[in-house]
Amino acid sequence: MLECFYPDEYLDSTYDIDFQKWYAKGYRAVVFDVDNTLVPHGAPADEKAIDLFKGLQETGYQTMLLSNNKEPRVKMFGDAVRSAYIYKAGKPGVKNYRNAMMQMGTTKESTLFVGDQLFTDVWGAKKAGMYTILVKPIHPKEEIQIVLKRFLERIVLFFYERSLRKENRK
Repeated sequence: MLECFYPDEYLDSTYDIDFQKWYAKGYRAVVFDVDNTLVPHGAPADEKAIDLFKGLQETGYQTMLLSNNKEPRVKMFGDAVRSAYIYKAGKPGVKNYRNAMMQMGTTKESTLFVGDQLFTDVWGAKKAGMYTILVKPIHPKEEIQIVLKRFLERIVLFFYERSLRKENRK
């Protein structure tokens, strides 16, 4: 029942992902959420984010920011990391996940998604057929509607981690 929210992977940070490994497996694009996935909510792109995108692009990845935020926020970040973006994305609706892949000329089999929220980021990407990597939020300060969702996310993650333990025992 809750499996539709389970990520394919769950890591501490976006910056822990071995993107070289994924490139070797044939992935050519990465779609990212912005706030609390790459930087704290509302923060500008920092050197870590800029370096990440530079490295991805040098490797040969296409990148896309997919955010429910408004254009000024997403454009500022996209300009700093030199990435295309889609704002007011309507996540978890699949339309703009598919639009992102279409703009990049990639498929669900060659595109990774990285985000920090289960009920918007991961659920939408899974519905679009993408490989999903959930990362822990960078900073605990969040808007009230996200704080409420985090409580429910903890329940889903409890069952997700329990299912992983059961799988590992087999």
